Amino acid sequence: MNDKIFAEQFPSFILSPIGGVISDRYQRNKSLQITQAASAVQAVLLTLASFFGYGTVWVLLTLSFFMGVANAFDVPVRQAMVNDLIAKPEDLSRAIAMNSSINNLSRLLGPALAGMVLAHYSEVFCFAVNAVGFILVVICLQMMKVPPHQPTSRTSNIWRDFVYGCVYVSREYELRNVIILSTLLSTPVMTYNTLQPYYAEEVLEGGALAYGYINSATGLGALISALYISFRPSGTNLKKLLFNNLLFLSAALFILSFVTVLPLYLFVSMLCGFCVMSIMPVCNTVLQMTAYPRMRGRVISLFIMSSLGAIPIGSVFEGFVAGYLPTEICMAAQSIICFVITLAFKPFLHKNYLPRT
Repeated sequence: MNDKIFAEQFPSFILSPIGGVISDRYQRNKSLQITQAASAVQAVLLTLASFFGYGTVWVLLTLSFFMGVANAFDVPVRQAMVNDLIAKPEDLSRAIAMNSSINNLSRLLGPALAGMVLAHYSEVFCFAVNAVGFILVVICLQMMKVPPHQPTSRTSNIWRDFVYGCVYVSREYELRNVIILSTLLSTPVMTYNTLQPYYAEEVLEGGALAYGYINSATGLGALISALYISFRPSGTNLKKLLFNNLLFLSAALFILSFVTVLPLYLFVSMLCGFCVMSIMPVCNTVLQMTAYPRMRGRVISLFIMSSLGAIPIGSVFEGFVAGYLPTEICMAAQSIICFVITLAFKPFLHKNYLPRT
């Protein structure tokens, strides 16, 4: 599992900055159609490989890497395109939060639904449904009328635009701290779910069904969090909300490391899902609200590279450590690390940001 996560998400660490430059240079709707079509091709190949019995480890890793390359270009474009769809500036904050919440929610609900379907059907059926979903997305994008954004000049090369984006982020206090915080949280903290299969099989003794329940509980907590962030009361300090949720996440992970009863484990997993869901949407919202429009794609791509790209590194490292230490100790250590990071960034998280107008 850790190898698969690494193969799929590590390309984001390498290629997402290029995706950010492309997002600022070209019309995003057309770029998104290309990336979604590439994802559809990957999903179809995965379905065929599984159906004809060629689903070996190396085939799966190769296709996962292919999907990671597509996502490296897809995510910066998709995130930045939210601004192109909003007519009223006052609605931008909620739209960004809702879009980020839905994207992260799908990552949590997807494995949960797949686990439940897999218990009754074959993996080929799951892969086929995934392929059909990508094809439908391409059709929907072709039907959408997205107002064109003003692309940046293409006179300079891609590397120079990328370097300029890095310099811009390093000089902006708000952007710099958000990206550093998300990176620190992604590497040792947000990879806690890689330990869930072990708990489902060895501690809770429930196998694939228990794993599906765990992901469902996590997804339910994420859904509640997504709804709250999207329809939160006006004037809510998102950074202070993130600080409080990180404290709760630290406590929940610590409790989770000692739980051996499924109902209690599901309840605490729901709390973890609620807290984790707030991390990326809040960070993404603050970044897009404070970045200049012509730099937005590159800022988001650096955010993806530093945070989501760090997750596969953390997953591999966590799997390595779990091979030498008890899994319960690994999760308890994650809770302590999360608590230390939260306290270190307390001054920053208690200072509200000023949206860019």
